[in-house]
Amino acid sequence: MGRGDLTNCEWSLLEPHLSPSGGRGGRRNDHRTVANGILFRVRTGVPWRDLPERHGSWKTVYERHRRWSADGTWDRILQSVQADADLAGRIDWSMVGVDSTSCRAHQHAADARNARPRVPKNGTMPRHHRPDEGLGRSRGGLTCKIHLACEGGCRPMALLLTPGQWGDAPQMAEVMDRIRVPRPLGGRSRARPDHASGNKAYSFHRNRAYLRRRRIRHTIPEPKDQRSNHRRRGSAGGRPTGFDRDPYRRRNEVERTINQLKNSRAVATRYDKRAYVFHGTAAATAIRLWLRQ
Repeated sequence: MGRGDLTNCEWSLLEPHLSPSGGRGGRRNDHRTVANGILFRVRTGVPWRDLPERHGSWKTVYERHRRWSADGTWDRILQSVQADADLAGRIDWSMVGVDSTSCRAHQHAADARNARPRVPKNGTMPRHHRPDEGLGRSRGGLTCKIHLACEGGCRPMALLLTPGQWGDAPQMAEVMDRIRVPRPLGGRSRARPDHASGNKAYSFHRNRAYLRRRRIRHTIPEPKDQRSNHRRRGSAGGRPTGFDRDPYRRRNEVERTINQLKNSRAVATRYDKRAYVFHGTAAATAIRLWLRQ
């Protein structure tokens, strides 16, 4: 077993969620060998052609990662791993933090918006395909942004990819809607945490109304200009927004989750040209965080 490869315990948790590796066209590479190759590239950020020979053909590893990103396999595995953790009582639903992080796009991903999308033979567009390819222009160049929600154990619950110049507040509802943990023993999937937290960037009346509608308690500080505006308008400004410092101290959990995600070089810097492939890269990193804990 090489450095960073899946351990026997991690593979025992991941293997049931992968389809059999057999099929027409001859013998295919073992899923464990390919998965180790994908995780090696995600962790180190090397070009696909520079994968070590122990992982087999680089093209096989890349094609399987691209296919699993296109058909939503990585997302289904992430939900399945979360369901196993929830069944064992290892998900902290008491607090879910929402935040975002910017990822600089490498020059290999810079021309994605001008290239034609790769459509599979069945004619369906890849899952998470974006016409803008999740690339936006900022002062530092082309960037993209990963919005995520994490539970109290510093593990990602949901991921969303947008261009780098998009704001955080409009994406909060969509990120929260993507939290959906199935229940293997039956029943509706759990999608509502007990408490949600966000920084001042998420202080928006629509976000607060959305959380109240879903009966989710929240802790979001209000910027100084919004507080001044409420006081200036008097009774017409509405009820003052409450803020409790004690639950807000747990904001470090989402920051630590982002730090763990960006320890993978292929997440910290976007090398993937397509948005759906980069989403699969981030999802594979999140799966590894769940398997390790």
